[in-house]
Amino acid sequence: MEKDQTSDPAVPRPVRLACRVSYLGTRFYGSQQQESSRTVEGEFIGACRRLDLFSDWRTAGFCSAGRTDRGVHACGQVVAFSTPYPDRARQALNSQLPPDAWCTASAEVPDTFHPRYDARSRTYRYYYSETVLDPQAMEAAATHFLGEHNFSNFARVGDKNPWRKILEARIGTDGRFTYLEVKAESFLWHQVRCMAAALLSVGTGEQDMDGILLLLNEKTSRPIPPAPAEGLVLWDTDCGIAWVPIEEGDRSGTYCTELRRHHALMEQVCRVLRPGLP
Repeated sequence: MEKDQTSDPAVPRPVRLACRVSYLGTRFYGSQQQESSRTVEGEFIGACRRLDLFSDWRTAGFCSAGRTDRGVHACGQVVAFSTPYPDRARQALNSQLPPDAWCTASAEVPDTFHPRYDARSRTYRYYYSETVLDPQAMEAAATHFLGEHNFSNFARVGDKNPWRKILEARIGTDGRFTYLEVKAESFLWHQVRCMAAALLSVGTGEQDMDGILLLLNEKTSRPIPPAPAEGLVLWDTDCGIAWVPIEEGDRSGTYCTELRRHHALMEQVCRVLRPGLP
């Protein structure tokens, strides 16, 4: 149990701390903690306990802004917890987190702060691995998503309200990759990946942009399958916080460098083994 702050004057009063978190989702079974699988929350809670920031995550009010699926990445996840030792958290968390997850900033927030309920909006980027033939058509089609719509054909809805309000949707390029960037107050499960898949079908000429309108306005027996998780990045969570950067350290940078080197090597190996590959 957490130490009782009122009975132990040696322990400082707890401070509510929010952290902006990045992670590579490839080796995580999603962000939400699970009893028997490696998750972002599980690793974060473990790091906090090793640093004695808290002993019980429930008492500390540990929570995240939202869930990401297995294989999904983030540079704008937000977690929050209460601890008597915020300076220790800022200085040492990145030394205790695994190299595929790290904090980039922190801020002291009100005691009642909850990143899920206090988030004003969330922004995702989906990076396409495929070559996009007509990004202009995708950009035009993306505008159909703006505003409030029923996304039953673009998500696994379950018992959720299928209506969501899209604040921004655009197509951009980053190096040789095309991406979809979409911002909303909240999203349904697989919604962004389904939106990305639908727009890609416009970019490859499989359907025209009017097909997006039909999917938004007419019920279908075959909802769109989501695009692969590996291209999705939780880009930003706007909680109205003035972030103070945290030193990210060398561990995550070294890990990312080695990962890039490995994938470059595998690309060359594949070309050697299959010379006819494009």
